[in-house]
Amino acid sequence: MNSQKRNTDVWLIYRCIECDSTYNLTILSRTKPEQIRKELFLKFSENNEITAWEYAFSSEIARKNNVELDYNSVEYEILHDNISIDDILNYDNEIMTFKVQTPFEFGLKLSSVIRLCLGLSASQLSRAIETKAIIIPEDCLIEKHKVRNGDIVQICKKRLLHTLQIIYSQIL
Repeated sequence: MNSQKRNTDVWLIYRCIECDSTYNLTILSRTKPEQIRKELFLKFSENNEITAWEYAFSSEIARKNNVELDYNSVEYEILHDNISIDDILNYDNEIMTFKVQTPFEFGLKLSSVIRLCLGLSASQLSRAIETKAIIIPEDCLIEKHKVRNGDIVQICKKRLLHTLQIIYSQIL
């Protein structure tokens, strides 16, 4: 963060681990301090780590800076309840709803999350989506959709059972 006269600039400063060069990713440029929310100004002033991570993973900030963020080296962990397909089929309600919660956007595909959490192959997931056994956000192509905070995935128990019966009968 840097202030001169009545203007404030805020950057994330990246340092290359190979060549030691730096890159300043602009968060705010020539902004009047009174235009920045007080709590955000304080977080910038204190180099708040959580705030820095939020901006580091912001696709909007990347777009404004005309940069393409490379998420290939990002390590992550998917925390989820270990619910098997059998658990879902034995669930009392007809439809089971899951809500994705993530503080960051970093290019993780929704299909990968669903497959990992439910233990499905790519073809099984595709078939379940085709038959509407698994219902995903309306505006997404499952092959391309990147996880966003608040994404909703629904599973229809009867359709899932029917879809799995078809898949397993084709294997035998």
